[in-house]
Amino acid sequence: MSGGRVERRLAAILAADVAGYSRLMGDDEEGTLAALKAIRRELADPKFAEHRGRVVKTTGDGLLAEFPSVVDAVRCAVEVQRAMVERGGPIQFRIGVNLGDIIVDDGDIFGDGVNIAARLEGLAEPGGICISARVHEDVVGKVDAAFKDIGEPELKNIGRPVRVYCAVLVESTKASTPVSALALPDKPSIAVLPFQNMSGDPEQEYFADGMVEEIITALSRIRWLFVIARNSTFTYKGQAVDVKRVGHELGVRYVLEGSVRKGGGRVRITAQLIEAETGAHLWADRFDGSLDDVFELQDQVATSVAGVIEPTLHAAEAARSARRPTTDPTAYDLYLRGSALAWSNNQFSDALLLLEQAIARDPAYGPALAWAATCCFRLLLMEQSHDREADRSKGVGFAKRALEIAGNDPAIMVNAAHFLAFVGEDIGTMLTLIDRALTLNPSFACGWHASGAMRVWAGHHDIAVEHAETAMRLSPRDRVGPTYSVIGNAHFFAQRFEEAVPRLLLTIQELPNAPTSYRVLAACYAHMGRLDEAREMVVRLRTVTPVLLPNTDYLRRPEDRELWLSGLRLAIDEIE
Repeated sequence: MSGGRVERRLAAILAADVAGYSRLMGDDEEGTLAALKAIRRELADPKFAEHRGRVVKTTGDGLLAEFPSVVDAVRCAVEVQRAMVERGGPIQFRIGVNLGDIIVDDGDIFGDGVNIAARLEGLAEPGGICISARVHEDVVGKVDAAFKDIGEPELKNIGRPVRVYCAVLVESTKASTPVSALALPDKPSIAVLPFQNMSGDPEQEYFADGMVEEIITALSRIRWLFVIARNSTFTYKGQAVDVKRVGHELGVRYVLEGSVRKGGGRVRITAQLIEAETGAHLWADRFDGSLDDVFELQDQVATSVAGVIEPTLHAAEAARSARRPTTDPTAYDLYLRGSALAWSNNQFSDALLLLEQAIARDPAYGPALAWAATCCFRLLLMEQSHDREADRSKGVGFAKRALEIAGNDPAIMVNAAHFLAFVGEDIGTMLTLIDRALTLNPSFACGWHASGAMRVWAGHHDIAVEHAETAMRLSPRDRVGPTYSVIGNAHFFAQRFEEAVPRLLLTIQELPNAPTSYRVLAACYAHMGRLDEAREMVVRLRTVTPVLLPNTDYLRRPEDRELWLSGLRLAIDEIE
C-alpha cells in the first residue's frame, strides 16, 4: 500500500461487471465502449449519486463502489437493473453487494468485505443481483425486491462459508404477485399504515401519527390478533403503497389505512380494511366527533376492525382498553408532541419538557409519566444527560408514579419497569412486570425488546436473544439499531464472540452516536485477540464520548461486569 492516510470503516460494497464483456467487445468494440459510456453518464452515475454511493474505481468491464448504508446500495442496484431492462440492448450487468469492514488507502478500498462482494457479483445471473446474508438481514422488507436463499456456495479464495441470496426483481407497481418475504402468523394479522393528515396543516402531522399509534395499541391488546409494531408500518409514511406488497413484506393478512382531519375542535377519522392478498375492501367507515371524545373514536375504530377480522371476537375485548388516560385535551396534545419528538428524532430533552408540561396539567396521566421515565432512561443510557443524578431521580419518580396508576396498561408497565431495572431496582420484580405486560399484549414489539435488554442485564442470555428476535418479527421493517444491540450484547456476555461481532457492527452503523456498542465491540475484539480492531473501536468511542469505562452496575452478574471491563481495559491499554 501507499504511504497515504489509511483508515478502516464498515461499509456496504457494490461490485458490478458486464456479462459477456469479451464477446461484446469481439462483436463490436467501438459500439460497446460507446454504449457503456452512455450508460455510465445517463444511468449509473446519477443513480449512484442519488443513493449516496461513491465509485471507488472502474475497470474496462466493471466498477467498485461503496455506500454508507446497505439499503442505499441494494436500492441502487435494483433500480439500475430495472432501468437496464427498460433501456434494452445487449449489455447486462451482474451485481454483488456485501457489508464488511474495509481498509481505505488513498481513496481505494481493500479487505475481505470487498473480495466477497466481487465473488457475489460473479455468482449473479446477467441482469441479476446477489447479496450476502448480512446484507439480507438489513434490507428484507425495505427494498422493492424479494430474495431467494441459494445456500452457501463455495466462493473462490474465501475461507469461510457465506450464505447468499439472489434478488427476485418484481416491478414495484406492475407486479401482481410479489414473492412473500415473511410467512403469515397462525392467527389473524394486521398492519395499520400511517393515516394521511387531511388537516391542511403540516404541523398537525403529529396528531395523525398519534391517532394511529393509539389505534395500534388498542388492537394490540386483543390477544387473538398479531399486530405489526408502528416502527415498521411508519416506514411507509409518505409513500403511495401497494397493500399487496405491504402484506407480503410485513407478513400480514390485513392492512388498515385511513385519514385524519382535525379542525375547529372537531376530528374526523376515515378508515378502510383491506385483505392484502386479494386487495378486496372488507370494510370502510367514517367516525366524527369532538376532540373531547377522541378516545371514544379510537375505540370505535379498533372495535369495528376487530369485528370484521374475527367475527367471534366480542367488542368488549377491544373495549377493555377503553380506560381514559386523561380528560385534558391539552395534556393529550402535549403528550403526543413529546412522544413524537422521542419516536422520530430522538430529541429526548425536548420531549421530556413537553411531557413534564402534560404531567403538570394531569399528575395522574399514566402514559405521559411512563414516557417521561423512558426519556430519562435514554438520556442516561446515551450519556446525553447534563445532570445524571437529577435525571435519575426524576425518572424514578415518574416510573413509580406511573406504576401506581398503570392498571393493566402494558406500555406503562414496560417503560416503567425498563427504567427501574436500569437504575438498580430488583430485577426479578421488574421482569415479572414485563412478563405480565407481554401476557396482556403479546404483539408489543417494544415490550419484547425491553424484555430482551433486561434479560441481558439479568444474565439470561439465550432468553434475551429469543425475545429480541420476537421483537424483530413483530417489527420487521425496524430490525437493526437497538434490537441488534440486545442480540450482540447477549452473545458477548455468553462469550459467543464470533456471533456478537456482526450484530454490534450493524448497531454501530445504524446508531453511530451510541457509546455502549463501541465499548462492547472493543471488549469483544480484545477477548478474541483482534487487538488492532479493539484499538480502532476505542478511537471511535472517543469521538462519541470522553468516558471510556462505563458504569456497569445495571449488570447483575459480577462475571459479566468483569468480562466487559477486562476486555475494555485491554483495548484501552493498547493505545495508551
